Amino acid sequence: MITSDEPGSFAWTVLAKRHPALIQQVRDAVPYPPEHQRALDALLAETAHGVIEPLPAEAHDHARWAAWSAQYLGRSWFEVPFLWAESYFYRRLLEAVRYFEPGPWQGIDPFASFKRAELRDATVGEELAALDDLSKLPPEEQDQAMLTSALWGNRADLGFRISSADPSDLGRHLITDDSHLLWSHLANSPSPTVYLLADNAGRELIPDLILIDQLLHTGRADQAVLHVKPYPYYVSDATTADVIDCVRRIAEAPGRAGTIGARLFDALSGGRLSVRSHPFSCAPLPYADMPDDLRSDLAHATVTISKGDLNYRRLVGDRLRPATTPFADLTSYFPSPLLALRTLKSDIAVGLEPSALAALEATGEPWRTSGTHAVIQFRPSPAGLTSNP
Repeated sequence: MITSDEPGSFAWTVLAKRHPALIQQVRDAVPYPPEHQRALDALLAETAHGVIEPLPAEAHDHARWAAWSAQYLGRSWFEVPFLWAESYFYRRLLEAVRYFEPGPWQGIDPFASFKRAELRDATVGEELAALDDLSKLPPEEQDQAMLTSALWGNRADLGFRISSADPSDLGRHLITDDSHLLWSHLANSPSPTVYLLADNAGRELIPDLILIDQLLHTGRADQAVLHVKPYPYYVSDATTADVIDCVRRIAEAPGRAGTIGARLFDALSGGRLSVRSHPFSCAPLPYADMPDDLRSDLAHATVTISKGDLNYRRLVGDRLRPATTPFADLTSYFPSPLLALRTLKSDIAVGLEPSALAALEATGEPWRTSGTHAVIQFRPSPAGLTSNP
């Protein structure tokens, strides 16, 4: 199990460097009143030098987090599992800014200004304009371009960029590419329904939505379901509000992008595209521990597309294993066929061929955590299960 107690490690850097920087960015972005500022000060001190404290007894999800926290309370943030500590940090940050507490600050997303500013960036307009040229490609190449765009859109992760030395210098190295298995699976499935577990909002969610439109518009999917977070999480993780913002941004663009935005609007209002959220999306637990209602929902997917590094860590378990451990073995519990689109931003690496691993290790570069490498990994339907019932 990965922890954050090794100075200089990736996990240590997130807790010791990224989280304090994020608290300062939240202060700079939102004029929170003094009591909120004091709560942020207390969270900063606790995570740096103190021990893990429980949520207030009056918190709406106190019982849930009490069960998840029982073995970690009173310990250093750096010695507990990294995945748990990261998740709990974001839940505590929302508590500090009174996100759930009835009153004038209830429901105010502390990260909203970051996400909306990104949508106004000129780069987004350039990326949307590129769709006009993409329409000149053969249909199969358009499909693959949309999938690749959704994969590399994760380089726009705001939380990652807080601590990235040079976020613009992101190479595009695809280590594993099972995309042909996805296209074959969809082509051989009657009335396919595609689920997508979203990761980040803004510049990443836009290509996710465009990929969904491509699948619906070309008939590769009859229905689509987009799972987002029920509340702000990990700086830039997508919520329903972010979906609406992104659809509007696409629809406002000229050319093909505007047409796609209009189709997405119609798909949402007409029911071909559904948006769902589940509390487990913000749990500090692996997907192997998902509750029965979420498992039942995901079992209806012809394929579930998982986006991003955090979802990947939760799919395979946030543990250090040999990088050649088969992806299919670690995700055999998942109730539907599964495609992972992931740019590597943490120490986890699985499903690699020995030759590819040897070549990566020989570079001496931090390829596991730099966001410069990616995988597209597919696992077909688990034995004994029938997808798309």
